[in-house]
Amino acid sequence: MRRVVITGIGAVSPNGIGRERFWQATRSGVSGVRRITRFDPSGLAVQVAGEVPDEFDEKLYVDVKDRPHVSRAVPLAVASVGEALQDAGVDVRPMSRDQLRGIGVIVGSGGGSMDFTEEQYRLYYTGHLKQCSVYTIPTGTIGTLASEVSMRFGFRGLSHIVSTGCTSSTDALGYAYRNIGAGVLNMMVVGGVDAPIAPLIMRGFQLMRIMTSSWNNEPQRASRPFSKDRDGFVIAEGSWFFIVEDMESAKARGARMYGEIAGYGSTCEAFHRVRLEECGEEPARAIGLALGEAGIPPSAVQYINYHGTSTELNDRIETRAIKLAFDGHAYKLAGSSLKSLIGHPQGACGAAGVAATLLAMRDGVVPPTINVDEPDPECDLDYVPEPGRRLEIEHAVANCIAFGSKNSALVLRKL
Repeated sequence: MRRVVITGIGAVSPNGIGRERFWQATRSGVSGVRRITRFDPSGLAVQVAGEVPDEFDEKLYVDVKDRPHVSRAVPLAVASVGEALQDAGVDVRPMSRDQLRGIGVIVGSGGGSMDFTEEQYRLYYTGHLKQCSVYTIPTGTIGTLASEVSMRFGFRGLSHIVSTGCTSSTDALGYAYRNIGAGVLNMMVVGGVDAPIAPLIMRGFQLMRIMTSSWNNEPQRASRPFSKDRDGFVIAEGSWFFIVEDMESAKARGARMYGEIAGYGSTCEAFHRVRLEECGEEPARAIGLALGEAGIPPSAVQYINYHGTSTELNDRIETRAIKLAFDGHAYKLAGSSLKSLIGHPQGACGAAGVAATLLAMRDGVVPPTINVDEPDPECDLDYVPEPGRRLEIEHAVANCIAFGSKNSALVLRKL
């Protein structure tokens, strides 16, 4: 199997637009959670979210006339893909059709264009029929997100969507790793995007009682992974994309390499639509599969990027799973939850975590988990409290857990 590396990173995040602004805010513990401005949230119990800052200009990425026909996820994705290509030194403009056939796209997204579909229903049921989009059906189909990326950059290789809930973009990277490793393609554009900040979507999560409504007046304190007083996650939007390549091809073109995808593991508990199994065995097994494929023992890992949603059940069981996967080494691992800083961007969360982990490897700095004011006694690992710390990372694990009992993990190696 060929070695697979990441040569470009693009980010549009609630705590920073652009890769370096996202990273500087993340390593400094700056939260991007705020009161919702995309609509009036006063009718909801939950009124805060991880919104991409208002300075993000959709018109730079989607034509004004086209904007009513695409979801919010499209400009977010186009922006971060463009940055990743530039970062990797890949210019598609002079490429021939044959060259573009060699670049594939895999997008991880939990909700896809649900915000767009919700808006079309609102227009229909309030009688604004003339404002409904002629593309209501194709745009509402989740697979069109990958098509939008392919069309806007001219990529003619495979164009796929992975939608496995919160593990979507972790799985997308895993599938790219397998495709490139097997020699199917030499280069792929891979990442995650979600834009779920819409009234009905939020009401649906609220009905499940898994979102916090306790911090509407203090938004930046709302996401509290592993803290004893956590009571739910904070919904978020964002997009993080990567250029993923065969290592030899990357070397041949003189590309800078952030790191290597060294292993991938995925399991299913086959247990419940939304609840995790208390034992934590299957998330631990996913990590074990990734470590086995990377050919390293648990003791070789220095850092873990936690799923860390800030829900009572998830954080406790993830902690248990880490102890099962790493045994005594679990207490020697540094780890942090990016969701404490940006909220939970659904299917894009794995890509966000991988971006933060690669940049932590680059700089030898791990970001903090903020708002852990009083740690839960059952969450007793090292979650890197503020202000973060210096740490040289040779191997890291990016961990994700999703509705439907799904678990995915990636092992990343510094080069």
